[in-house]
Amino acid sequence: MGHKIAIVNSSSFGRRFPDQMERLEKIGPVERFTFSIDTPGKELAEKLQGFDIIISSVTPFFTREFFEHKDQTLIISRHGIGYNNIDIEAATEKGTIVTIVSALVERDAVAENAVANLMSVMRQTYPAATAAKEGRWADRAKFVGHQITGKTVGVIGLGNIGSRVGEILKYGFNTRLLAYDPYQTKEQLEAKGAEAVTLDELLQQSDIISLNAFVDEKSYHLIGDREVGLMKDGVYITNAARGELWDQDAIIRGLDSGKIAGLAADVLEGEPVDETHPFFQYENVLVTPHTSAYTIECLRGMGEKVVTDVERAIIGQQPDNVVNSSLFNK
Repeated sequence: MGHKIAIVNSSSFGRRFPDQMERLEKIGPVERFTFSIDTPGKELAEKLQGFDIIISSVTPFFTREFFEHKDQTLIISRHGIGYNNIDIEAATEKGTIVTIVSALVERDAVAENAVANLMSVMRQTYPAATAAKEGRWADRAKFVGHQITGKTVGVIGLGNIGSRVGEILKYGFNTRLLAYDPYQTKEQLEAKGAEAVTLDELLQQSDIISLNAFVDEKSYHLIGDREVGLMKDGVYITNAARGELWDQDAIIRGLDSGKIAGLAADVLEGEPVDETHPFFQYENVLVTPHTSAYTIECLRGMGEKVVTDVERAIIGQQPDNVVNSSLFNK
């Protein structure tokens, strides 16, 4: 039986690198699909019947219901590093391989964007550029920002990407670097150039906070009203990890009170969002549509990983970064 390949909800995969699409087309016919984030599992399964290879974005959700109604699926290869939209237990029971892109592929791109967005907010780059474009050159004195140099930076989650953010801000801007990461020891954090602190200490001492943790039951809405209250007045926050790390309403209250001087968000809870999202009413908030990994270098690396996963899976070889590797340990 031949293979059929579905590219699901990915607006970037294969668009810029025809060689990657050509490799897939040698395996079998390729079709693109776009589904809403709340597509029921049964409906999703029905639409994808016959496609035994799926290349997926962060949505839709491949739930247990999906796997119960789907015919055999060899592999779901995530065009990204997360897999919270896939029921791994159900996939494993069905015999479906689930792979992700190595975090190292995205490390520089995501870290650089977290810092770029932060700088844009702190220096009011976007409103200043808008004023110039609109001929309001005389308004330039309104766009007085803050420097990063010499500030105290707190990174929540000093892992693969967070440690790169820390490196850029510490060594590029001569900042004091604090880190909170309950999954690493004090010695591990210090080896990465950071001072190991508690979450409360980080919130109380940081002029700038970068959220780089993953989301689990412990970190969901890690930043709420209590945590915002502990922050310095006039703090700046950048989040290129997950919108679920903060309670959005608590962040809004922090913006309204002036506690939060500026916010850079490449991720939002419940994304994608539309123009009615409350963050868009604030001039000191910059929202980008989850584009931190969107560099030519990063997208090529991600696409290469996905295609290689598929090529290995169809000949029975184990791809790299298999989430449910127990399928190969039987």
